[in-house]
Amino acid sequence: MSTVKLNQIRPSLALSSLSAEQLVARANAVITGISGNRAFPNPPVEPAALKAAIDAFLAATAEALDSKKARVERNKRRVDLIRKLRQVGHYVEANCNDDASTLVSSGFEPRSAGPAPPQTLPPAGILKLEQGASGQLLVHVKALRKARYYELRYAPVGQDGPPGDWTTAAISTARTASPISSLTPGVTYVVQVRAYGNLGYTAWSDSASRMCI
Repeated sequence: MSTVKLNQIRPSLALSSLSAEQLVARANAVITGISGNRAFPNPPVEPAALKAAIDAFLAATAEALDSKKARVERNKRRVDLIRKLRQVGHYVEANCNDDASTLVSSGFEPRSAGPAPPQTLPPAGILKLEQGASGQLLVHVKALRKARYYELRYAPVGQDGPPGDWTTAAISTARTASPISSLTPGVTYVVQVRAYGNLGYTAWSDSASRMCI
């Protein structure tokens, strides 16, 4: 009886756990890797189609900050991008001839032999808090590798007084500024952020404050 040889070197296709920034970075690396690569002349998804999927996901992500309907579209575009990447990944596995350097040239990373231990995230932080439209503040969050998503919380604060009631909002990406809307002009707000990773939430960051106009 003949024995069927199974590929020993496989691309890592654990894409669902990646943050938005990590997923887009992986997709861009694959576009660069397979474009003109003689080892992978006929990918099931062309680089142009992958690029279009990235653009659609990024556009939907930007719109999802203030709209529940847009968040549904963002999730749909994310699933579509992951599906296309997995199609290419299976093709790469079948055509890399168990050669690690050939696999890496595709833009994918080899799958590790065993699960990597979860890592503690570094402290979360706010890079900048600036005025947006009237009644709106824009929060620039420090991007953390391995963060799945982030949470903001904000509260009005009086002069030399403690913060009022906190309002919490989840944000999926640190790639763009996150707006906090429907604020009261002339009131100072204090803002904090934390990140969520494999081991749970980080502590809340140091506070940033600004008067909204």
